[in-house]
Amino acid sequence: MFTGIIQSIGKIQKIILNKNLYYLYIKTNKNFTKNLKIGESISNNGCCLTIIKLCNNIIIFNIIKQTFNVTTFKKVKIGDYVNLEKPIKINNYFGGHIVLGHITDTAIITNIKNYTSSKILWIKPNNVLQMNYILEKGSICIDGVSLTIDKKLKNKFSVNIIPKTLSNTTLSSKNIYNYVNIETDIYVRSIIQTVKKLYNNNIEYFK
Repeated sequence: MFTGIIQSIGKIQKIILNKNLYYLYIKTNKNFTKNLKIGESISNNGCCLTIIKLCNNIIIFNIIKQTFNVTTFKKVKIGDYVNLEKPIKINNYFGGHIVLGHITDTAIITNIKNYTSSKILWIKPNNVLQMNYILEKGSICIDGVSLTIDKKLKNKFSVNIIPKTLSNTTLSSKNIYNYVNIETDIYVRSIIQTVKKLYNNNIEYFK
């Protein structure tokens, strides 16, 4: 479990396909890799991946084909940067919001508005049904970053990114038509799906 507060930025060194597994090599700084252990989970652009090997400042992860194909990893290339976060610990300060690291969709950036000290991104999910779980002033995770939803339209939404977030994440380098991973708020999804199921099972009661 994560919080969406990015702790480091990594650079993709290699992507290797071996049978049904991809091997992802990410280089990052010593402060982040210090005390990491094989088997631990790390959020990579919002996707929870398990460490299989450590070599100096390079972390090696496995990605199964299914995960690779339903995330932006299918579009990345060597030299691209990713947002990294270690899992939260019980005694840690909790910022952001609860992030599972389970990508619910990929989305395309349709518009960017740049201001002196901030940036607004308009984002359109590939699956329009994801908009059911997007609420104005609610939380969403974009490429691993916890953000607040500013406005919501029929098939897209906007987020306002402050300078601190821009300087500490890869969102500063995003352009129109770039794709991002999104994870909608687990609490919103759980409540909506539960209420919908209860309604469908008791439709006569609600008439």
